[in-house]
Amino acid sequence: MSVAGAAHREPPRAALPRASALLPLALAVLVLFVGLAEWRPLVQLRHAVFDHYQRLHPRAESDDPPVVVVDLDDESLRRVGQWPWPRPQVAALTSALQAAGAAAIVFDVVFAEPDRTSPRAALSLWQPAPALAQRLAPALAALPDHDTLLADTLRRGRVVLGLALNSTPVPGAPPLQAPKAMVIARGDAPPDALLHALPRHEDAVGPLPALAAAAAGVGVLSFVPDDDGVVRRVPLVARYRDQVHPSLMAEALRVGLGARRLEVDLHGGSRPALRGVRIGDVALPTTPTGELWVHYAAPAPSTRLPAWAVLEGRIDRARLDGRIVLVGTSAQGLLDLRFSPQGGVIPGVDIHAQALEQALGEHPLQRPRWAAAAETGTAAAAALAAGGTALATGAAASALAALALVALLALLGWGAFVGPGWLLDPSLAVLAALAGAGLCSVLRHQHAERRQRWMRDAFSRYVSPNLVRHLAERPEALVLGGRRQQCTFVFTDLAGFTGQMERLDPAQAVNLLNHYLDRMVAIAFEHDGTLDRIVGDAVVVMFSAPVEQADHRERALRCALAMRRFADGYAAELTAQGQPFGRTRIGVHSGEVIVGNFGGRTMFDYRALGDPVNTAARIEGANKHLGTWICVSDATLAGCPGVLARPIGPVLLYGKRQPLLLHEPLDGPPDLDYLAAWTLLREGRRQEALRAFSALAAARPDDPLPALQRDRLAAGREAEPIRLGDK
Repeated sequence: MSVAGAAHREPPRAALPRASALLPLALAVLVLFVGLAEWRPLVQLRHAVFDHYQRLHPRAESDDPPVVVVDLDDESLRRVGQWPWPRPQVAALTSALQAAGAAAIVFDVVFAEPDRTSPRAALSLWQPAPALAQRLAPALAALPDHDTLLADTLRRGRVVLGLALNSTPVPGAPPLQAPKAMVIARGDAPPDALLHALPRHEDAVGPLPALAAAAAGVGVLSFVPDDDGVVRRVPLVARYRDQVHPSLMAEALRVGLGARRLEVDLHGGSRPALRGVRIGDVALPTTPTGELWVHYAAPAPSTRLPAWAVLEGRIDRARLDGRIVLVGTSAQGLLDLRFSPQGGVIPGVDIHAQALEQALGEHPLQRPRWAAAAETGTAAAAALAAGGTALATGAAASALAALALVALLALLGWGAFVGPGWLLDPSLAVLAALAGAGLCSVLRHQHAERRQRWMRDAFSRYVSPNLVRHLAERPEALVLGGRRQQCTFVFTDLAGFTGQMERLDPAQAVNLLNHYLDRMVAIAFEHDGTLDRIVGDAVVVMFSAPVEQADHRERALRCALAMRRFADGYAAELTAQGQPFGRTRIGVHSGEVIVGNFGGRTMFDYRALGDPVNTAARIEGANKHLGTWICVSDATLAGCPGVLARPIGPVLLYGKRQPLLLHEPLDGPPDLDYLAAWTLLREGRRQEALRAFSALAAARPDDPLPALQRDRLAAGREAEPIRLGDK
């Protein structure tokens, strides 16, 4: 595109187009869709945020913990024997805990099979000779059955046994009895809706019927970790086929409080959901599927007692009196280890203990029913706010606003956790705010870049592109002052154009001049010249400033020759069309000048100051008197070894005291005849030179230089500089 054409392009609007406002809106809609869809990566991120909360703010341990864990640890297995222990040993442990006044004794164990160490079972295991078996049978029959012994101990009260729900069938498992605790649904849903609200399990492993009948309660000890293996929630109720069973933790709480039933707050509708479970005076909020979020405390050794110490009576009974006691294992070989949100692994019994301690505390952890909707709505609003701010303000302001919004969202999530114990996830809103700010900042930046590119392009119509690039890369150069620099200058002027303008229609004259100047300036830019100024039809081009160019002399002279080719061709084309157009005179000179920014605080003018600038202008004017159309000084030609030229001789320019050696550069083959005549003149062979120049002048009536040299020789002034006189 031409220089003039580019200047007429419509500039981009300073303000962003109205369609840009659709980006934050589209992002908000996308956030709503992703949030409501419960995208798995976002759920994992939410869990990571909640785990981080737990690490930073674990649940405070009570000074008088209501729950104690009797640990079947490795030392207990070493002292007592490998697990499972004989049922009399379990009965002895149970009796010791009952005697210590435990409010409830909860076994995180499933006694699903008969004790193989019972006398009758042992006899079949030993397989003695028939005679010996006949003699031993009566004696063994008189001994108590181990399972019966444990059942008798369980009947003394306050013991809860565990059952496990399985996703695969367990061959030979005894039938599961009906739950001991009544589970009653309250709320605006029919009672059978509770079954539809809970995940269904088809198989279960429960304690022996005799043991289950003797126990005060039986609860589900299974809990399902999240995808990353971390246990964050424990169930309070669970479904086995068409029955609803309390969990081990819920049964422990019921027996420990002396309650008879569990009351489930059920919300009806197309998708029934649980709101909470009440056990005695304790109301616990739950997830829609009946799970309690566990707020973990830091491990407390004071709440753990080794089982062997209890059996040997080495434990102060005050540590057990009135407390809920959970019996479980931390032994590595029994593999009852789970991942905790606080990092690392903990025994499964500790999870039940943590849930019980939390339930008996004042502030249970919960995720409100409205949490997902609030998080998604907040995220959409954050995307709109951050995106709108980024579109309306600059980069620094939008970045600060986005960071402030992110900090506010993080503080709200953290405050909800440490205050009322609400699990609110700010991660989606934070991502939405960052995405809104980032995307809209990019859009604004692209719009600003387009406008800046247009401004640079438009500015380069007034200032040289290399100067624009130089100032863009070195903004420190935009200071007043200058520096000394060797530069070359090209001056051009149209001969007789002022008179031609008077004979043309103004619009036509402007069009002709604009096209001429457009191409002349373009040629200068093609040679990496800097446009110094345009005055009417005159063009001034500078080389080696602002960026130094080692070959500035050759660049300038080749630029001048290219300008001459265009100008002569353009004038010939217009003349052929019946529109006279003057020829262009060109002067080229090199020298040391001061280049830089001149002016004041109001306006900068980047230009060169010094005698070489004026000399270049005088050389351009000398063409009129010499009859030439392009002249170059010896100072410039000396740096152009590949350019051919015809020497003119020393010329005393207007206002100068010292003559300057000028040349006429050639845009073609060398003029051997002229150079031969010039050699004769330079060698002092005056008569031979006169005859040679006279012959050239006669053969070339349109060539002014041979006639000029002839006339000077004829007048005897060949040794004097050519004087142009006062203008």
